[in-house]
Amino acid sequence: MATLRDIRRRIKAVRNTRQITKAMKMVAAAKLRRAQGRMLELRPYADKMYGVIENLGAMGDMELNPLLAVRPRKTVGVLVLTSDRGLCGAFNTNIMKAAAAFISDLKSQGFDVSVSAVGRKAIDYFRRRDVQMRSRWAGISGKIDYLKAREIAGDLIENFRNETLDEVHLVYNEFVNVVIQKVQVKKLLPLSGGEGKTGPSADAVDFIYEPSAKQIYGQLIPKAIEIEVFRALLESQTSEEAARMTAMENASKNADEMIQRLTLVANKVRQATITKELMDIVGGVEALK
Repeated sequence: MATLRDIRRRIKAVRNTRQITKAMKMVAAAKLRRAQGRMLELRPYADKMYGVIENLGAMGDMELNPLLAVRPRKTVGVLVLTSDRGLCGAFNTNIMKAAAAFISDLKSQGFDVSVSAVGRKAIDYFRRRDVQMRSRWAGISGKIDYLKAREIAGDLIENFRNETLDEVHLVYNEFVNVVIQKVQVKKLLPLSGGEGKTGPSADAVDFIYEPSAKQIYGQLIPKAIEIEVFRALLESQTSEEAARMTAMENASKNADEMIQRLTLVANKVRQATITKELMDIVGGVEALK
């Protein structure tokens, strides 16, 4: 049985851990507020941008831009978004499970799968499983900006245009609320506006494009891809901080419960020690008689 000194040392260690988890919760909460604000500001713009592209795709000629072209699938690109650090509950585990299942399903259908990863957790996960990654980005958690999203989107667009990739999907966590983060597997390329369409629909409104439709497509469609990648990065970052805040709150509660249990054990050991000492004194007194 542990001595009273050992139990008190353990209580002190748990209290120190609780201080750390509480501090990490406060830091995560502050980061969550900033990330959530950026994400909520971007969502309406991203939704509207995607709606515009879908309308253009429904009304225009798909040959005007190669990013709308639907071709037979041979190689499918999968971009997996995770965090660089842990201590965020099941955030990364859920993403990895969903990505592994999706990749396995694609391979079972006979497609070649090209994996790209954002975040050290995804990079380490695929490296341990000897999965060859086409591209990787690390060290951007908490430092999300549009330039980084443009770099990632540019890599995907280039490989789609030169037909290295026939289709591109994103796997990331979408922020629902502080407690819930939903894993999303979303097709990024080709844009859905071009899927299954070969020309203007019957009820499409005829617009006069100024400048030409090709120039408009050439500027708006890559921008829409960049916005979608930027949105996924912000959703992932917000989900990460929410998951970390929840995990640290749970860790602090567990530490409180452990301190209570250890305190009860310490009190029992202390009482047993006092009782034993009293019995020794009484026994000594009786022996003197």
